[in-house]
Amino acid sequence: MSSFCLQAFDRPPCRSNPMIWNIIDRRQHPYRWKCVDAIVEATEHDNSCRDSDWADEAPPHLVVDYDIRRSISLRDAINWANQQRCPVTLYIYDAAPTTQERHIRATDSRFPTD
Repeated sequence: MSSFCLQAFDRPPCRSNPMIWNIIDRRQHPYRWKCVDAIVEATEHDNSCRDSDWADEAPPHLVVDYDIRRSISLRDAINWANQQRCPVTLYIYDAAPTTQERHIRATDSRFPTD
């Protein structure tokens, strides 16, 4: 890893720093940006994934376990995610009533089945 990468992630996060540390785009229509569903979860949730980068655990009172915004623009989703109180993974979906169920099914794969 380059020294730039190490320096960027050795600093503790603060409110003025962007909080999006990862983006997972699950849209089937990737050129639609006016109306999407957005979900954020603490990036530390991704630590259980194989081949993931490691995110330090945030203090429990700061952890964003799950939050969703429906039918917002991609720009608003990014702005909202960057205002979270801990580093987050931003998940982007096509706007649909089934987004929450799709997200739960998709994130089940994060956990090893060993």
